[in-house]
Amino acid sequence: MPIALIIEYDGSQYHGWQSQPGLRTVQGVLEKALTQVADHPVRVTYSGRTDTGVHATHQVVNFDPESSRNIRAWVHGTNALLPKDVSVKWGQEIGDDFHARYSAGSRRYRYVIYNASIRPALLQGNVTWQYRRLDHALMQKAAQTLLGQHDFTSFRAVECSAKSPVRDIQAIEVFRRGDLVVLDVTANGFLHHMVRNIAGVLMAVGSGRQEVAWVEEVLLAKDRRQGAETAPPYGLYLVDVSYPKKFNLASLTLGPWFLGQLDA
Repeated sequence: MPIALIIEYDGSQYHGWQSQPGLRTVQGVLEKALTQVADHPVRVTYSGRTDTGVHATHQVVNFDPESSRNIRAWVHGTNALLPKDVSVKWGQEIGDDFHARYSAGSRRYRYVIYNASIRPALLQGNVTWQYRRLDHALMQKAAQTLLGQHDFTSFRAVECSAKSPVRDIQAIEVFRRGDLVVLDVTANGFLHHMVRNIAGVLMAVGSGRQEVAWVEEVLLAKDRRQGAETAPPYGLYLVDVSYPKKFNLASLTLGPWFLGQLDA
């Protein structure tokens, strides 16, 4: 039967998720390990691409093996062959009608900012450092402008190849945990660099360089040049992908782990 897996990875040392000739990618090392376990070439379908330096605690993949292996082999056997910064967290047999990308209802990302005057020595490749004091309450207020269905042209990369810039943000929140400021956003889909561009705009508001009302101006402009700089990739995590209940995928604790046990 087809197999579904949930993958966690630190993207710091990879050229993104998607396989690329001559480059080290997360998909590349995962498929190499699965191929060894299966003893035949394995290609996976995935819930979404992440860019160079971006991480995931809940990347979902599925594949249809020709060989018969139990779930322990697919999980623990694959982990034994993976680099230490990639891990299979969960697996199960899945129906033929499951597709990691097209069956997904929404995706959820978290962008983590280390907000302190001195740069961190730990988690350097896992958080974005912002030395200017951020007012997370102002960022939260500004973020609500982006709720709902909008044309997000101002928040997508120039090279974005999506046919439509319209996306539906179903939930967005900015909160603080000590020196960490977190942007948590769920949508039916994301454009290239969309979360990082949202983070850049909200940090401009939180640092006092722009007013709350400016976010709506950027949104309505439908012009990438009207926004802020794209925030770095280091703080970005794919933390959840939702599917219809009939597929019975695991509901795991949202990451990243250093945020602690936050409410889902």
